[in-house]
Order: sequence, then structure tokens, then C-alpha cells
Amino acid sequence: MRNLINATVTAVHHWSETLFSFKITREPSFRFENGQFVMIGLEVDGKPLLRAYSIASPNYEDELEFFSIKVPNGALTSRLQNVKPGDNIMMSIRPAGTLVAGHLLPGKRLFLLATGTGLAPFLSIIKDPFLYENFEKIILVHGTRFASELAYQQEIETELPQNPYFGEDVKEKLLYYPSITREPYEYNSLKKVDGLCSHRGRITTLLETGKLVKDLELPPLSPESDRFMLCGNDAMLADLSNWLTSQGFSKATSRMQGHFVIEQAFLER
Repeated sequence: MRNLINATVTAVHHWSETLFSFKITREPSFRFENGQFVMIGLEVDGKPLLRAYSIASPNYEDELEFFSIKVPNGALTSRLQNVKPGDNIMMSIRPAGTLVAGHLLPGKRLFLLATGTGLAPFLSIIKDPFLYENFEKIILVHGTRFASELAYQQEIETELPQNPYFGEDVKEKLLYYPSITREPYEYNSLKKVDGLCSHRGRITTLLETGKLVKDLELPPLSPESDRFMLCGNDAMLADLSNWLTSQGFSKATSRMQGHFVIEQAFLER
């Protein structure tokens, strides 16, 4: 079909009963910016069933990776969660999306705020070596219901800092902050020797109360210095957008750079 190609599944990983990721082949001619999404799907009853999926792998890797929720009765995910290596998947050839650094005004710190599988675009962004040249700190905040849903945690914490090309920048500039909403959770944000601190609560609450910047030993948020990318469910996007706007941060548009950008095309289904 026009603007759609068939790709082959090369790997599947089930993180939990509710989350999985998969990799597919990549056409050599396919180009995208880190943070963008494509339409992914399967043929059902002779027609393509597609949803927007952010690309979790960086734009220099040979395969494309995606991170998905499992919905038992979901039109697509109920089928997609059963794919295995060798299966075919449909993919659009035109990437899109607003979660790219070019939409933001220059700044000192970049906050990547994600809930659930909204983490996906930021997985590609934190593997972009050029991003580290433009910001003093990059703060990745991942909010989930339970600690078992903190997918990619080991990769972020241990593998990425060992990258032979930009691992030193990761060690110096990337701060990872997981937060849980439905059970107690303690984490050592700065890898100190003196113990753990509670990482529990909604991202909006962490920002409103100042707990996030306090835990990470960062200065108070300021439109002059701080930039934000948001990806997650609709409620999270609405709450954070309203709060950031109330604090003097402007939302980027297709015509004008701003202090924060959101990705509304991302759908958890």
C-alpha cells in the first residue's frame, strides 16, 4: 500500500505482563530525527490497522525498536504483543513528530518527562551524542505505576554510560529519575553513598512541590534556563502543559520555538 512498507520482526522482549518491545528491519533509505514516530501495524481483515509508535532506537542504528503497552482487548496491541521474530509488520515511511530539539529555544537543562511507554522517544534522544553538546544537564523522568514497569532501567543506568563514543557525556550530564505512584519506592538519584530517597509521586506533583529539583540538587526551574519535552497519557500532558504555562513557560508550535514541546500523537493502546 502507498506510503507503507513491510518490515520483519528481528527480536521481541516482554518486560512484564503489561509491557513489551520489539525490533524490526530498517530500510537503508529510511531517515528520521531522534524523537519522531511512525505508524506501525498489522493487516487485519485485509486492511491495515495502524497506530502511532515513537521510535525508541537512535537514528544511527541498523534496526528500529519500539516500546508498547499490552492491552488485552486493544484492537492492535492484543495482536501485536504476539509477534515473534520472522513475522511481518507494516510501517509508514514518513516519520513525524514534535519531540525534536529544534522546536525548543536554547537552554541549559533539558527535562524529558515521560509516563509509561511515553519513555520510547526519549530512549532515542538520550542516545543522541549531539544533544549533549547543547545542554549542561539532561534529566530523564520516568513515571510508572509500579517498579516492575521501569523498563530499560538497566540500559539507562549501566549500559549507556559505557558507550564508547559518548559515555563520558552521559556520566557527566544525564540524570535519571524514576518515580512510582502505586507502591513505595526508594532510589539513589545521584548515586551517593549516604542512602536512598523516596521516588514516589506523579511527575506534576514532583515539579509543583520542587521535590524533583531538590532531589537532583538542581536550581529552581526557570524559563531562562530550562526546557521540557513531554510524552505520555493525555491527562499527564494536559496537567503538565497547564502547570508549565502557569509558571511562564511557553509551548512550542510548528511556527515558533518554545520552552516545552509535547507529543499528542502518541497513543497508549
